[in-house]
Amino acid sequence: MIAGNRKTKSPFSKLHHIAIVVRNLDEAIQFFTSIGIGPFEDYPPLKEYVKLNVPDKVGFHNVRIKVVQIGPVQIQLIQPGKGKSLYKDFLEKNGDGVYHLGFVVDNIDDSEAGLEKLGLKVLSSGRREDGSGFSYLDTAGKAGVVLLVRQSRDAKKNETK
Repeated sequence: MIAGNRKTKSPFSKLHHIAIVVRNLDEAIQFFTSIGIGPFEDYPPLKEYVKLNVPDKVGFHNVRIKVVQIGPVQIQLIQPGKGKSLYKDFLEKNGDGVYHLGFVVDNIDDSEAGLEKLGLKVLSSGRREDGSGFSYLDTAGKAGVVLLVRQSRDAKKNETK
């Protein structure tokens, strides 16, 4: 899949988004908008994820996320809310900053399994009812940033055709 075998596409071949964790979402949006980045839109409801492997479901659901599309890449601004979350842990340790890079994959379960075989640990994951979803990988210690793989609902529909 990776490491020398280029016959199979790497799960890190298509960058989807850059996620920035912030203490104050409104101030961050105001700043980005003032320099010409925007408009920001609401992220789809997190309640769509029915199968969760997260530190705290309350913390997961209390996150505020706004997004803006810049060419092929989305920027996500994330403000943690009440409850425990990976975002809150990052913010307390590092302050505002880039938390993860998100990559699109064709099959989230296959990608997650392949990455685990390479020794990457899943920090957190979520799946929608149709099987699409995300997996955060514990890469910050070696890569300086968390890597995430995600499969959109559209890709899941195409997979079943």
